[in-house]
Amino acid sequence: MLEHGGRLRAAALRWGIARERWLDLSTGISPWSWLADRAPPISLDAWQRLPEDDDGLAEAAAAYYGAAALPVAGSQAAIQALPRLRGSSRVGVLAGSYAEHALCWQRAGHAVIALDADGIDAAVDTLDVLLLVHPDNPSGLVHARSQLLDWHTRLAARDGWLIVDEAFVDATPALSLADHSQRPGLILLRSLGKFFGLAGARVGFVLAQDALREALAEQLGPWTIAGPARQIAMLALQDRGWHAQQRSRLHEASARLHELMADAGLPADGGCALFQWHRGDQAAALHEALAVRGILTRLYYAPAPSLRFGLPSSEAEWQRLAEALVGRVATRRFDGCAKVMAGRDPPYDRITP
Repeated sequence: MLEHGGRLRAAALRWGIARERWLDLSTGISPWSWLADRAPPISLDAWQRLPEDDDGLAEAAAAYYGAAALPVAGSQAAIQALPRLRGSSRVGVLAGSYAEHALCWQRAGHAVIALDADGIDAAVDTLDVLLLVHPDNPSGLVHARSQLLDWHTRLAARDGWLIVDEAFVDATPALSLADHSQRPGLILLRSLGKFFGLAGARVGFVLAQDALREALAEQLGPWTIAGPARQIAMLALQDRGWHAQQRSRLHEASARLHELMADAGLPADGGCALFQWHRGDQAAALHEALAVRGILTRLYYAPAPSLRFGLPSSEAEWQRLAEALVGRVATRRFDGCAKVMAGRDPPYDRITP
């Protein structure tokens, strides 16, 4: 299996630092969880009885997303099942994007074509499926809605699919295609893991035309989400006041992280409201230098060395990261990183033509 961020036990063993002493910035999950802010009681029925589909979760999701949604056991369940709903296909994915997508399509026997951002438009008419994470993980790249809809139209004309993984879009909902999700061949994946800070609940949703949602539900089978997780998800989706508060603090924290990295001579090359991303040959050395201080980042080797930084949650965590980047790491070991992007706008506002 692929490795992902958040593997604190493995980090604790590797670097000999107790798990509770780590500052984990490796996941892209909000450090502020809806459950920590609200902590609602869970009914005994949720533990004793099998989950029931008519408990209101689908309706709460439809109200939140503005579209009919199939609850699934995290978007990973859909990522693994969707390739089984098509015959042999040519599937385009953005090089360096979230690797589970390409892996699952390859395992199902499809031909996966790695694309760079500038080559997507030229490649669309040669593909059966175009799969994008939006905003991208880890680059934060976003596309204009008009461009996404144009790609969808060209694919759908040949019974193709546009799959858009919107795991990080909740903080910038204007980027979502949820209002178009009943179009044939448009499939959107959503998750409560990142924005809501509920990754452990394993709750996600698929927004798509009715027939495709029904086919996917048959593929996944019954009781895909545990009863307690269904209750928590329903309450979280209905909490509109918390949604506004969360968006505000995520954008503020992401802009602060962007500025901190620039001050340390590690300019962000991309990102979104939940993380910032730095690309450079020194990424592995910086990852190691931070890890020996108990700060875990997400290291990527392909298509180029890079680091993804999640958000600190408290002033003590911000100070700890600042001291590591500016005082102990950046100024002593990485003086060669030019501050070429220090004045750039936050990268979650960046839109490709």
